[in-house]
Amino acid sequence: EARHAIEASTAWHAAMRATDADKEKLQYCFDATLKLKESDNPDLAAQADVRFHLAIAEASHNVVLLQTMRGFFDLMQSSVMHSRQRMYTVPTIFSRLTEQHNELLEAILAGDPERASKAAKSHLGFVHSTIKHLHEDEARQARITRLPDEETNVTREGNP
Repeated sequence: EARHAIEASTAWHAAMRATDADKEKLQYCFDATLKLKESDNPDLAAQADVRFHLAIAEASHNVVLLQTMRGFFDLMQSSVMHSRQRMYTVPTIFSRLTEQHNELLEAILAGDPERASKAAKSHLGFVHSTIKHLHEDEARQARITRLPDEETNVTREGNP
């Protein structure tokens, strides 16, 4: 919820205030997420993702929003890493996330604050709903493995 509120605001302000140097950094950070997407080091890939979001906060030139984002950098990195481990293994999901990051970048580069804010909200909403569905699927699978086998009355894990 905090990320949703803060990142929509940072995206809006970044679209209004990003300098040429900010735009170059945003592009660089986005490109780094693409290069590291299939990295053997998930920590580096997560860091690149978080740095992209932090670069947006920096481009907002709003000290309070930036300090807030930096304040939960470690928590955000942990959250992104957890999300990446679950979401980025599904190619269609990764493709959608890349498209969303690109839309967010393009909106900021175009100087369109409404589009940037909408892109940030859409991206975080997608992440939230996807993680929720993955959790539900995992819970469903866990329940299935605990169901007794009809013929032997033994659970599928082998326990009576």
